[in-house]
Amino acid sequence: MVRLLLILPSATYRAPDFMAAARELGVAVTVASDRAAAMSAAMGERALTLRSSNPEVAAEAIVARAGDTPFAAIVGVDDQGVMAAALAAERLGLAHNPPLAVARTRDKAAMRQALADSNVPQPRFVLLPAGGDVPAATSETGLPCVIKPLSLSGSRGVIRADNPRQAEAAAKRVRAIMAAAGEPADAPLLFESYLPGVEVAVEGLLHSGRLQLLAIFDKPDPLEGPYFEETLYVTPSRLADAAKAEIERITARAATALGLREGPIHAELRVDGQNVSVLELAARSIGGLCSRALRFGVGVSLEQLILRHALGLDADDLRRESMASGVMMIPIPRSGTLIEVAGQEQARGVPGIGGLEITIAPGRPVVALPEGDRYLGFLFARGLTAETVEVSLREAHACLRVTIEPQAEPTPGPR
Repeated sequence: MVRLLLILPSATYRAPDFMAAARELGVAVTVASDRAAAMSAAMGERALTLRSSNPEVAAEAIVARAGDTPFAAIVGVDDQGVMAAALAAERLGLAHNPPLAVARTRDKAAMRQALADSNVPQPRFVLLPAGGDVPAATSETGLPCVIKPLSLSGSRGVIRADNPRQAEAAAKRVRAIMAAAGEPADAPLLFESYLPGVEVAVEGLLHSGRLQLLAIFDKPDPLEGPYFEETLYVTPSRLADAAKAEIERITARAATALGLREGPIHAELRVDGQNVSVLELAARSIGGLCSRALRFGVGVSLEQLILRHALGLDADDLRRESMASGVMMIPIPRSGTLIEVAGQEQARGVPGIGGLEITIAPGRPVVALPEGDRYLGFLFARGLTAETVEVSLREAHACLRVTIEPQAEPTPGPR
């Protein structure tokens, strides 16, 4: 039987959907994870423990396992696994992205430079080393600007500053977030010019460097800062056909500039009139449970498309379903301890709502952006038009009543 290696970080939301896709394709699976034993016990699959923080070592472990259990394909599901997947697939002669290209997607500075070298539209940017001159950086990017860590994802540590004083405070806060995430204390920060306009997300699949556009998601909620918490994704896009064509063209140029050639990509772009600029591009598909908003052909999931491509199987129909669809990533309003999410049944009863998943259990800590990197859960909707999908998601979200116990303030010590 054909065997597939799935690199699934233990914290991923996406394991069940990829495992289901493999079962539907009749493919045997080896699960690779930083806690593979626990995943194996839960899923009844063979497992391989990897050090996802060290892609070279992880790739060596995959190649060693392949000596006993040959793999037909290797798929890194989330950001943490894409480098190991590329390195191992290259050594085993399997379809893959060049490791250098994948490395560029994992380092925002390297991505910016590669896009700049190919004249792909993007924000102005400058790297600020530890102890660097913040006002000088803002003078190069202009104000307002956006300050980011180089390697975190999901809008974690991304802060807008409108003046030099805010930029100083934001840089200090971003460094604290990096330290909490285990990032090097002396890593540089990325300063970017803030781009006006609306934001969209693109799902695509690369075939020998050619982009197959799968979906463009509108993001109806404005993402203007100071933090950039994503909420609504709705497809098909309501932008004009000319804008959508330009989005596809610029996304393809960005993938080429980075050197990507095979497999899924997820891109974030800003659209301001006729101008389309690249914010991010990842060598993986959309995160969280958001892929459940997508169906292709006669009910084929995004995960099935990705696995079919990796295994070299034909995909009969890559057209997205005719119904409009969308997802809301339910935001965490403040940090603390989650007590309750009430109103769930009422939310599920809103016309057009197809599902609600609360992914954090009561009693667990929750952390709001920009320090946080998770959501309370996901709402899903389908409808005849993008407008009705957006209305359904907003109505369902309004039904939810989130109770969070604030974090206790530290007790002052004796003076």
